Amino acid sequence: MREIVSGFLTQGVSRRSFVNRLLGLGFTLSSAQALLAPLEASERAGRNEAVPSGYAFEGSGGALVAEQARAAGAEYLFTNPGYLEVGLFDALADFLGIQVILGLHEGIVTAMADGYAKVSGKPGFVNVHAIAGPAQMGGQLYNASRDGTPLVVTAGMADNEAWSDEFALAARPGFDAKDVNRQFTKIAWDARQAASLPLMLRRAFKVAATEPGGPVFLAMAHYALESKPVKAQILPAERFLLRERMRPQASAVQEAARLLIEAQRPIAVIGDEIWKSGAQAEMLALSEQLGLAVCDTRTCFSNFPVQHPHYLGMPGDGPNPELMKSEFVQRGVDLVVMIGARDLGGKVVPEAPEMPPEARIVRIGLDASSMGRNYPTDVALIGDIKESLADLHAAVEALMAKERLGALSAARSQEVRAITSAKRALAEAAARANFGRSPLHPDELGAVLARTIDRDAIVVDENFTGRHGALSYGFRENEQMRLATSGGSLGWGIGAATGAKLAAADRQVVCSIGDGAFMYSASGLWTQARYGIPVLTLVSNNSSYQIVRWAEHGYKGRMAGSGHYPCAYLGDPNIDFVRLAASQGVQGERVSAGSELESALKRGIAATRAGKPYLVEIVVARYGNGADSTWHETFNLAERRKRKV
Repeated sequence: MREIVSGFLTQGVSRRSFVNRLLGLGFTLSSAQALLAPLEASERAGRNEAVPSGYAFEGSGGALVAEQARAAGAEYLFTNPGYLEVGLFDALADFLGIQVILGLHEGIVTAMADGYAKVSGKPGFVNVHAIAGPAQMGGQLYNASRDGTPLVVTAGMADNEAWSDEFALAARPGFDAKDVNRQFTKIAWDARQAASLPLMLRRAFKVAATEPGGPVFLAMAHYALESKPVKAQILPAERFLLRERMRPQASAVQEAARLLIEAQRPIAVIGDEIWKSGAQAEMLALSEQLGLAVCDTRTCFSNFPVQHPHYLGMPGDGPNPELMKSEFVQRGVDLVVMIGARDLGGKVVPEAPEMPPEARIVRIGLDASSMGRNYPTDVALIGDIKESLADLHAAVEALMAKERLGALSAARSQEVRAITSAKRALAEAAARANFGRSPLHPDELGAVLARTIDRDAIVVDENFTGRHGALSYGFRENEQMRLATSGGSLGWGIGAATGAKLAAADRQVVCSIGDGAFMYSASGLWTQARYGIPVLTLVSNNSSYQIVRWAEHGYKGRMAGSGHYPCAYLGDPNIDFVRLAASQGVQGERVSAGSELESALKRGIAATRAGKPYLVEIVVARYGNGADSTWHETFNLAERRKRKV
C-alpha cells in the first residue's frame, strides 16, 4: 500500500488506478475513496485551491513549515540544528504550539522521535543539519525503518544543482540529499520552492503514517526556508491524516477459522502490527477462545501478556526467533498463524526449515510485502489486525457450538499450560540460584526491578543481555509496557526513553541499558536535564560487549581456546557513569551489591517523582562463555615515542 500512496503523491498513479489497486488489495470502494479524499485535499491545497477547513498563511518558508507541522499535530521538534536551517528556527523562536527539543547528536534526536512515536502513536518530527546530519543519524534511522516507526525527518539543503556542484555541507557531485539514507526511508524528496513546503510536509506526514509506517525524508533548500513573504494553504491533520481500518475478505476469515478449529496443535506467531493497531485485547481473546499457544518474534512491544500461561516466549537463544526449537512445535504443530509478524528468517541459509514443514500457514496483517518472503502462505487475511481478529473470533463462534469450543480450548490450553508452567518454574529456580552473588547477577537485578517500579511503568530496553523475565510486560493497566527496537543498532535507549516520557508524561519511564549501548548515547542525559524530563536510567555495567564476546567464543577458533576476545572487554580504564551523568546535570549513584539495589532504585524513583532525571549505575556480573576473561589488547603509544611530545 505504501507504494500505491507514494505513487499517487508523485503523480505516477492516477486517481482511477489508485482506487483499483486498493480494491485489488481487498479495500471496499468506500474505504478506498475515504483514503483518497485527504490525499486529494492535500494536493489541491498545494496548488493554492481553497479547501474546506484549510486556511491561507503568509510568512517565510520556514514559517510555512512550522505552521503546517503544528496543524499536522506535531507537538515536538527533535533537533540538532545548523546554519542552513535558520529560516525554520527563526520561525520557531517565538512560535507557540511546537516545543523544540535539542539533542547533542543526530542519532539521539532520531531515537527521541522514535520513542515518542512508538508511545504516542503519532509521527515523530525531526530536523537535522544538511548532508552530514542525515548521515550521522543513519544507525537510528535504520532502527526506525526496521520497526516501521512513522518519522518525518527534515534537513536543510545546500543545493548542488543550482550552480556549483561541490561545496561544503552539500551532496557530493552527481548525488543529492535524498541519496544519503534512501534505503532507510519509505520515500524522500528535495524541496526547492518555498510555496511547496507545506504540501511536501503534508505528503511526508501522510506517507510516514500510512501503514506500514516508516521514516520519510524531506530535504529543504536553505533559500526556500529563508524566502519571504510566501503564501500557501495550510491543512489540519484531519484533512490528510486518516486511518481507515480495512477488513479482510470474509472468505479468507471463514477459511482461517475452519483451519483453527480443525488443527490438532496450532500456534500463533505474533508481531508489532498487533500493538500498532491496538489489537492486544483481541489477540488475548482469540488465544483464550481457542486455547491457542502464542510465540513471539523479535519485537518492539509486548503484544501479549508475558506472564499468561499461553505465552511461550521467543524460542531460541539468538537474536531471531527459532520456532523449531520450541518444545511445543517439536510435538507436531500443524498450523502456524502469523499475526502482524514478518516472515521468519534471519540466517544466511538455514540448515533446516524454520517453519514446521507439514504445517499450514495463515497470515494476518496489513503489510502484505512482509508476508511469504521466505515461506509459503495458505490463507492470507489482508486487513487491519484489530478488525481481522474480531472477525476471526466471531467466525470461530459461528462455526462451532459453545460447549464444543470450550472443550477444544480447555484441552489445548492444558497442554500449553503444562509446558509454560514447567518452563517458568525452571527459569525461576535458575534465577534464584543466582541471587546474593557478587558482583550482582542480572537475574537478581531483574527481580528487584520488577518488585520496585510501578506496575504500569514503561520500560525502555536496550540491555540485550539483561534478564527481565520477572517483569509483567503486557498492555493492561497493571502490566508494564516494554519498549525496544528490533533493529539492534546501538545508541537507541537514552533517546527513546526521553521521547517516551515526552509522549507519556504521567507514566513512570525506566531505561534499562547496557554500558556499551549507553556510551553511544550518553549525551542524551543533557537533554533530560535541560528540559526536566524525569527518566530513571539504569546502566548495567559489566565492562563488556557481552554479545560480541559470546559470538567470538561461538566461532570456536583461537579466541575460544585462549580466552582472548578482541574488543570485548571495556575496563582499563573503567568508566565512571555517575560522574559522566553529573557532568550533564543528572544526579545518580553506583551500586555494587544486591543489598543496596532496592534502596537505590527507590531514591531514583523519588527523584523522578520530584521532576528530576536520575541514573543508577549497577555493577553486574558477566555471564556465559568467556565471562572470566579481562584480556584486552595491550598497546601504549606513549611508551613507543621517540620524543616526549
